[in-house]
Amino acid sequence: MKIEKLSDSDIEAALKTLDGWSMAEGRSAIEKSFKFKDFNEAWSFMSRVALLAEKMNHHPEWFNVYNRVDVTLTTHDADGVSERDVKMAKELDSY
Repeated sequence: MKIEKLSDSDIEAALKTLDGWSMAEGRSAIEKSFKFKDFNEAWSFMSRVALLAEKMNHHPEWFNVYNRVDVTLTTHDADGVSERDVKMAKELDSY
């Protein structure tokens, strides 16, 4: 089954339902920077997200420095943001 890329207006509407997510510059992706008390909390978050990603078979792009985890979500098969990214963003916000 082909995964469909969301339209710009659908992405804008979805972003209004998400906490702190925004469009990535220069590409069809959404991003958010998560900040934690320390490295252990950041790593714990990344571990939980890794388990979710395997379960969803949808893997984020991310970057970690000490207490910060920058997450970028895009669906490569759709060449942009899909409903899978919105669903994962909502899950990450609940962690």
